[in-house]
Amino acid sequence: MRKLSSLVRNKIEVAPSLLAADFRDLDREVGRIASAGCNVLHLDVMDGHFVPNISFGVPVVKSLRKSSDMLFDTHLMISHPLQYVEAFAKAGSDLITFHIESSDDPDEVISACRDRGLDVGISLKPATAPEVIFPYLDKIDLVLVMTVEPGFGGQSFMSDQLPKIAKIKREILARKLPVTLEVDGGIDGKTAPQAVAAGAHLLVAGTAVFRHPGGAETAVAELKKAESLLDTEL
Repeated sequence: MRKLSSLVRNKIEVAPSLLAADFRDLDREVGRIASAGCNVLHLDVMDGHFVPNISFGVPVVKSLRKSSDMLFDTHLMISHPLQYVEAFAKAGSDLITFHIESSDDPDEVISACRDRGLDVGISLKPATAPEVIFPYLDKIDLVLVMTVEPGFGGQSFMSDQLPKIAKIKREILARKLPVTLEVDGGIDGKTAPQAVAAGAHLLVAGTAVFRHPGGAETAVAELKKAESLLDTEL
């Protein structure tokens, strides 16, 4: 099983979102981003209830796992993540990120992930205050700040989320916690420096990577230009 702790903290990591890939040939698409230097694949799972869209589920993750050794960053945008932890663990997920706004008890979801050897993260929608997740920071491996409303790819970056990213980063540093800060939504060559300067280390980018006219390698290189802005205190 792959671990977040294996990622180098003084480097930007790009996690391309499969949602923006060409679904006619997912093996080729995932191979393309791996060849571009990506170590993490972001898997957006939507149930049509928690968010107004349906994407894909366990069978897709299980199929991709057979041909990829990337870290599978599985983002459950679903109402009841607790019901699906075991299934995604068996399918090959390495990290489960669930929403603090979901219907299940966060401590129960965290425990279920730990019991199956998974890393675990908590995500926040744009309207959710950062302080809501502070009681869980010492129990998790990752915080995912949504910089768009979750549910659809290709949306514009919400710059008003930058203070939230910075506040969470300050809390992580103040408590000396080995928690990765991830940002998802509207990330491209122009917005990545803003997210990294605010404290992000792991950048989710869908359209900007999979649909870049210059190819995935060029896209990843553009995003990693923000590396000089990375706070390496952790």
